[in-house]
Amino acid sequence: MNAALEEQNTALAPAPSRNNGNPFADAPIAARPSNNAIADTSQAREIAEVQAAMVIAQRFPRDPITATDRILRACTRPTLAEGALYSYSRGGQEITGPSIRLAEAAAQAWGNMQFGIRELEQRNGASTVEAFAWDVETNTRQAKVFQVEHKRHTRKGAYKLEDPRDIYEMVANQGARRLRSCILGVIPGDVIEAAVRQCEETLHANADTSADGLKKLVAAFEKFGVTREQIEKRIQCRLDAIRPAQVVQLKKVYASLRDGMSAPADWFDQPEQPADTEAPQRTGNEAAKAAMKARGSKKDEPAVSAKEVHEALTTAKDRDALNVAADLIRMLPEADQEPLAKLYEQRAKEFDA
Repeated sequence: MNAALEEQNTALAPAPSRNNGNPFADAPIAARPSNNAIADTSQAREIAEVQAAMVIAQRFPRDPITATDRILRACTRPTLAEGALYSYSRGGQEITGPSIRLAEAAAQAWGNMQFGIRELEQRNGASTVEAFAWDVETNTRQAKVFQVEHKRHTRKGAYKLEDPRDIYEMVANQGARRLRSCILGVIPGDVIEAAVRQCEETLHANADTSADGLKKLVAAFEKFGVTREQIEKRIQCRLDAIRPAQVVQLKKVYASLRDGMSAPADWFDQPEQPADTEAPQRTGNEAAKAAMKARGSKKDEPAVSAKEVHEALTTAKDRDALNVAADLIRMLPEADQEPLAKLYEQRAKEFDA
């Protein structure tokens, strides 16, 4: 009987630990406590939110017809339609499509969607950003991870951004483009095409060609350095005679400029810059040297006129400039040389005095 009790006690006794006597070493890994309680709590909350969103989406699925109607009704609002379409030039052709404003409105009306932009990290003067769009009901997800350098590129070169607000705006601007692409990759394409058509109809029906409306249009383009004259040159008519279709097109161009999809030079003729802003007109020694450089380029006509030589002689500020201008006299016809030679002698006496 004692032998039987010893065998029973031996069977019930816990097995000896194989890890230096640590009683918790043999516990399942999932049961072990983490060293970062805050991270575990955040992770658990995110998992719970995702699970709750998927459960709600399955319990209350969207009606595609109703969702499409909501999108089309939103596109009848003139305030949305004005910023819903963008336009830019590529390879000599004009490309038009839905902007980020229309994509966001479509995602909100489509329902059961999560979308946004988040900055993953900021290191070495660049931000790593993720743009995503997730259809919780169908579990369709589009995500794009990209780098945004903290630099602003201009025609005069690039410079580094230091202000946190400038960095935030740069990241938000770049992220909005990727977010638009993600949303359009999740919502069916025919729904987006119907929304674009409805926005165009709304724009045509509400094109404001009144004096106040045109004044606001010109003021909006002035923010990008575009003048009234440049607008009239593009539409090939006076602004007072603009047609509703042209107003619609200009609003698309404005949306493209506002979202950073294009630059004013892509749409409007820029004023010509003088070849030499410091000396727009050739005077004095500059005119003389330019004429000397052009000597012999044309055999049948003089490289410089009598008026230019006269101006060079008159405006010469020293004896060297006067001598350079005097060399031009023999390049003129004989009828023009005599009065200019007399002028040279008078100016020479002034410098010799």
